[in-house]
Amino acid sequence: MKVLVAEPMSPAAIALLQSQKDWDVVVSNPKEYEAHLADCDALLVRSAVKVKAETLAKAPKLRVIGRAGVGVDNVDLNAATAAGVLVMNTPGGNAVSVAEHTFALMLGLARMVPAATASTTAGKWEKKKFLGNELRGKVLGVIGLGNIGQEVVRRARGFEMRVLASDPYVSAQTAANVGVELVPLDRLLAESDYISLHVAKTPETLKMLNAAAFAKMKDGARIINCARGELIDQTALCEVLVSGKLAGAGLDVFDPEPPAAGDALLAAPNLIATPHIAGSTEEAQEIVGIRIVEQMAEYLNNGIAINAVNMPAITPEQYRAIGPYITLAERLGRFASHIATGSPQAVRIGYTGRIAGMNTALLRNSALAGVLQRALSSHVNFVNALQLAAQRGVAVSESHAGGPAAVEGIRVDFETSAGVTSVSGAVVLGRARLLEVNGIRVEVPLAGRLIYMSNFDVPGVIGHVGSVLGKNDVNIANFSLGRGRNGQEASAIAVVQVDGEIKEPVLESLRGIETILLAKAIRFAVPQAKQVASV
Repeated sequence: MKVLVAEPMSPAAIALLQSQKDWDVVVSNPKEYEAHLADCDALLVRSAVKVKAETLAKAPKLRVIGRAGVGVDNVDLNAATAAGVLVMNTPGGNAVSVAEHTFALMLGLARMVPAATASTTAGKWEKKKFLGNELRGKVLGVIGLGNIGQEVVRRARGFEMRVLASDPYVSAQTAANVGVELVPLDRLLAESDYISLHVAKTPETLKMLNAAAFAKMKDGARIINCARGELIDQTALCEVLVSGKLAGAGLDVFDPEPPAAGDALLAAPNLIATPHIAGSTEEAQEIVGIRIVEQMAEYLNNGIAINAVNMPAITPEQYRAIGPYITLAERLGRFASHIATGSPQAVRIGYTGRIAGMNTALLRNSALAGVLQRALSSHVNFVNALQLAAQRGVAVSESHAGGPAAVEGIRVDFETSAGVTSVSGAVVLGRARLLEVNGIRVEVPLAGRLIYMSNFDVPGVIGHVGSVLGKNDVNIANFSLGRGRNGQEASAIAVVQVDGEIKEPVLESLRGIETILLAKAIRFAVPQAKQVASV
């Protein structure tokens, strides 16, 4: 297992990486890391390295990208997903550092600290000029009530500020638990003395503070941005600072970064600017470094993806419940794809029993990955399965039925241009087992090497099959037969689990038996214990 560290990380994080058994840890830098991409399994970055499609093309073995921090703007998520590479981050790891920097900028504006420092170090003593304002009693508007926004709220209480919050994805109860009033954005803009941004960059938030928003604010309001530079229309901000509409702005982020030389905003009055350092404290860097290493270890060693940003997320409790079914779903999908013919058109996954009431997104992706692995030449896994299906026009649907009393299982219907192939299975004693193929009952472990056969329901089939396998030194480990309920001749099937490799000449010999209509081989090479979950 090769892990590539592309940017500086805390010594504690590096030590934790190096303590992992059988991990080859390569510590590099943003200028030289690409030389090590060809055979790396995991890539660890912060914010300087830009992971683009061309970067991923140089890393054919890459399984996971760990971003030590919150934002993943430097990672092309679409390209990573298409390549089947999991991307994970560490939300909340630097929340306290960013919240503290928010107040550093807020206090700097309220007390004009930078200007007062420049004046004093220049030999002046302008006490009357730098008459400041207290934060106590002022209204703080927090846009975005995630981890960082909530840390800002906690600190605002210590300054005896009144806090309003706006976040369309947070419930009134959550806001009440934090101790703030949740209000529409327009009201927050109109009533706040200080406005602090703590939202992600999305199409909805791009330049959300623009000329129209500034017009709704109080005269003399101040803005703090420690989130993303793209959230503010910087030209409009410069205008309202110069006009005096706003009393000041504290910016840790810009668009672009670094700001262009001669940018008018940098010369605007009452601006405090820092170079994207809100999350850059010794404590925060150690926390996010250790957390991302722990998360990568959990994924690479145990298959559990924590804080994944490009795959369905489930809670640890949900994982414990559905974990054994992840392998079942993938193997049912793979089995169906091997015995089906024709070009893929649709995949339908059905769940019964207790799992039908759970979050089945990861089960869906796993079953879909199993189906598509045979149909596509590109690398397919639970990360990119849904995207690849959509690109190729394969319809995907799910159905949920039954309750606690129903039999717990999964059914995969794989529709192709030649018809529909249906397979069902369950988890028995922690292992995935096949229970039914096209309505015919069979039972065999979905593990190792299998031979699937369709045959006439006549005497002597088992003897002929056993004879062919014996002559080719293929040992039978399990032999399961199934018959159609309607008694038609061609309704019998057999699934044989064997030891050793199944070569094409063996299958040709089986197909040469007069009573055998179809013979195909399926191999499950991945250890069944290796499951994947997103937390």
